[in-house]
Amino acid sequence: MDNVTAYTRFSFGSTYLMGGLSFIPVLVGLFALSQCFLTVEEIYVERTKAASTKNPFPSLKDLKTIAPTILRAGLTGTFIGIIPGAGGDISAFVSYDMERRVSKHPEKFGTGIPEGIAAPEASNNGTTGGALIPLLTLGIPGDANTAVMLGALMMHNLTPGPQLFLTKAETVNTLFAGFMVANVFMLLLGLLGQPLFVKIVSIPKRILVPVIIVMCTVGSFAINNNYYDIVIMLIAGIVGYFMSKGGYPLSPIVLALILGPMAEGNFRRSLVMSQGSYAIFFQRPFSAAFIIIGLLSLAWPVITHLRVKWRETGKG
Repeated sequence: MDNVTAYTRFSFGSTYLMGGLSFIPVLVGLFALSQCFLTVEEIYVERTKAASTKNPFPSLKDLKTIAPTILRAGLTGTFIGIIPGAGGDISAFVSYDMERRVSKHPEKFGTGIPEGIAAPEASNNGTTGGALIPLLTLGIPGDANTAVMLGALMMHNLTPGPQLFLTKAETVNTLFAGFMVANVFMLLLGLLGQPLFVKIVSIPKRILVPVIIVMCTVGSFAINNNYYDIVIMLIAGIVGYFMSKGGYPLSPIVLALILGPMAEGNFRRSLVMSQGSYAIFFQRPFSAAFIIIGLLSLAWPVITHLRVKWRETGKG
């Protein structure tokens, strides 16, 4: 359904498609199911030696390597978390892609290098704290988790906003303290559970892959109790499989599914407010700056390619 005029578009007569594609089945299909298809092509190993868990902490060399990554990804995740509706999925994908772009060896991403692991995790953690900012200051949840928190606050007659800091300062301080305590317990859980978590690598792939496929199917169906979600997951898995085989990234599809409806809705409303004039997007310095940054980010790969080609031509 068009989110402005409520006109049905590209539903092909199906009532299921009137609500758009469900995000979770598409996500499961693109990343989990497609990886299962890729794993089927690999040579199965009956038993893989489990990783060592004698020292759960990263080495000093690894810490030195991922320190800049954690800083960049954490700040990126916090900034994305402030944007309402973005969430940890977007921040993880954006940080991973950004780290791959700035890396001196991008071809190693996807093989388990420390930077590729640290970037999405640090960004995801940063998003959690960033999402609390619009929740507590404006009453706008930054992601699904803070949306649940908003409901809990409203149940206790606590209205998020500027007045909350003045009238219920002790509640806000309790939330901040709980957030810090939760991070400590997450660290303890990770350290204590690591010997058990790492055992998954010892499971033969011929057993692990069917289990994952079943879990993907059950999880996709359980979201809305609709078998159409299973079909969407299967189609997304096939698309993701061929995209991975062709070397195309999957992250832009996820970003488009999340941000596409938001971008279109706000774009259309802006044009309604300006009576069809596109000048509304350039009249404010803040919006104009973001448009310029977006155009530069699109043009930068082309500029880089031309610079490299020009240097090679000059050397020749």
